Amino acid sequence: MKHAILIMAALATLSAPALADEALAKSKNCMACHAVDKKLVGPAYKDIAAKYAGNAQAAAMLATKIQKGGSGVWGAIPMPANPQVNDADAKKLATWVLGLK
Repeated sequence: MKHAILIMAALATLSAPALADEALAKSKNCMACHAVDKKLVGPAYKDIAAKYAGNAQAAAMLATKIQKGGSGVWGAIPMPANPQVNDADAKKLATWVLGLK
């Protein structure tokens, strides 16, 4: 019984940050164009994580794209700038996206 409680507590701890960052993505309107596991207007977050896996500069590059927008990487539709996202939140969102499997 104690093992089950410890496992449940560990799982709750692991999923809480992921949910918090998904909540941040929703609050910053990111989820209007992106989803975790399927393409909408923009690519799925899991596809982004897979594309940049192992790239040491990916978090900084994605944080910049979140704030300033970009084009040409995922097709013809550009990603607009999101000025409501500050530097700290952009880094948090980029790290969350890159951590998705």
